[in-house]
Amino acid sequence: MIKRQIFFVVIASLLLILTACGDKLPIETNMSEEVADFSFTNQYNESFSLDDLEGTWWIADFVFTNCTTVCLPMTSNMAKLQTRIADENFPVQLVSFSVDPDYDTPEVLETYGNEYGSDFETWTFLTGYDFDTIKQLSIKSFRALLKEPKTSSDEVMHDTRFFLVDPEGNIVKGYDGVKTDSLDDIMEDLASLNKENLLQ
Repeated sequence: MIKRQIFFVVIASLLLILTACGDKLPIETNMSEEVADFSFTNQYNESFSLDDLEGTWWIADFVFTNCTTVCLPMTSNMAKLQTRIADENFPVQLVSFSVDPDYDTPEVLETYGNEYGSDFETWTFLTGYDFDTIKQLSIKSFRALLKEPKTSSDEVMHDTRFFLVDPEGNIVKGYDGVKTDSLDDIMEDLASLNKENLLQ
């Protein structure tokens, strides 16, 4: 009798564990990576780390201020996204990592952000590291290509996706940051998360 009770307890525990593991977000995901711990410098020359984003959903991208190609639509789209998120009152942070940290000082990033109407309360620009550091973060955490510019060029080759990161620092989805249509997809996903009371 005791063995049978123990058996049922074990089975019930396993079912609870499996149920918990089977819980899925109410959105279609295409990534499952963990952001490595970091502590960088924001546009105000203040320390900003992964811990500052703990418990918050956030969207990240990789850009640089001297970029004359993909960064233009990317940052423009991030600015539009900031406005749409604010209109819905979603508690979501935006983070832009510079891939040209030697040039993109905090002062340069602050000016850049202001040019796009950034609300620095919800949109943070990061620098304060060497190129190898951001390259490792980009490739290892975000699975995002990042290459130094060739001698004859100033253009850094980098990924153009926007990355949705959950409150535990897990990257769950990537979106095309160049296409404006992607903003609709992001907002739909955020609305689905909010509907399930996951945007806390």
